[in-house]
Amino acid sequence: MFQRRTVFAQLLSYIPKYEFKKCVIKYAGDYKVRKFKCWQQFLCMCFAQLTFRESLRDIEICLRAYQNKLYHIGLTAGISRSTLAEANENRDWRIYGDFAQILISIARDLYKKDNEFELELENTVYALDSSTIDLCLSLFPWAKFRKKKGAVKLHTLLDLRGSIPTFIYITNGKIHDVNILDILIPELGAFYVMDRGYIDFERLNDFKEHGAFFLIRAKNNLNFRRLYSSKIDKSTGLRCDQTIKLKGLKSSQNYPDKLRRVKYFDKEKNKTYTYLTNNFKISAMNVADLYHNRWKIELFFKWVKQHLRIKSFYGNSFNAVCTQIWIAISVYVLVAIVKKTMKINLPLYTILQILSVSLFEQVPIIQLISNCDDQIIEANHGKQLTLFDL
Repeated sequence: MFQRRTVFAQLLSYIPKYEFKKCVIKYAGDYKVRKFKCWQQFLCMCFAQLTFRESLRDIEICLRAYQNKLYHIGLTAGISRSTLAEANENRDWRIYGDFAQILISIARDLYKKDNEFELELENTVYALDSSTIDLCLSLFPWAKFRKKKGAVKLHTLLDLRGSIPTFIYITNGKIHDVNILDILIPELGAFYVMDRGYIDFERLNDFKEHGAFFLIRAKNNLNFRRLYSSKIDKSTGLRCDQTIKLKGLKSSQNYPDKLRRVKYFDKEKNKTYTYLTNNFKISAMNVADLYHNRWKIELFFKWVKQHLRIKSFYGNSFNAVCTQIWIAISVYVLVAIVKKTMKINLPLYTILQILSVSLFEQVPIIQLISNCDDQIIEANHGKQLTLFDL
């Protein structure tokens, strides 16, 4: 029931608070803490992510401006940047990492049969990629990347049904992407869509042995011999559908079985792509379409970089950075849960933009989104030309 609650309070009602308390107890997050507990830290950081705050001072000023509305969401203590900075520095980031995984499991159940997924596949489809976040090495000395440059890498496995991140691993910038394949546990029957930076045939063979399917872009210097070709329709953009075996000395030992090689020409980008997969059952066109769906992980990284305000992290330690990233992921997944539960048709990124300017308005979320949806439709059907397609 609405009961004149703020938009922020309505969002928080979708959070299983008892699960959050379990995570806090597991890592003793509130041990000897009298006032500013983990839940209040979480709320402050959620507010910062949803409203694009740039700094701790920015968070403090804005929250104090809404002092009379904070009690109803559980923020009873005075908000100061020093208190928040200390909490980010010292509270174990795994509290928020574990809680994000709980929200992810809720979201995945909701999106299990997502009608928005373009392909009719029963298999789970993941996209694996990483994004590098540049940091100042003098402020973040632990974030080794280059001689005079610091960075962290956000290694992410995204469930393409609903764009839900299911695995996130944070490292310094020096860790190569392919090493993450050693950490992942392949899921039986699932597809893993990857760029060519993940080519390591010994590791890919492990995926095959675990009953998982991989789809990866081939390198230009791939050494192979063609066994036979399947018929294709070149009008669809397909150029070949081949069964091959690797010829390189090491690669043939690391991956002794057959591979499928599909080449596709993208007319829009005027570019030819070559894919390798261990799945021989789906059509060649589905192979190309599966890789095309990988663009969703690029959108996810775009959101992370926009909403984290990377130039202004709220702390310099590894713990503070991990805390901020995991709470940002929790906010992203929380809005995805609200979107599916309320059956909102707008894109996730549009919903986040709307919420960013209306957190303390006392209006039902569905009404707020519906009003904006009607305005967007009206604007799109107007007679005036639009200069930019946003």
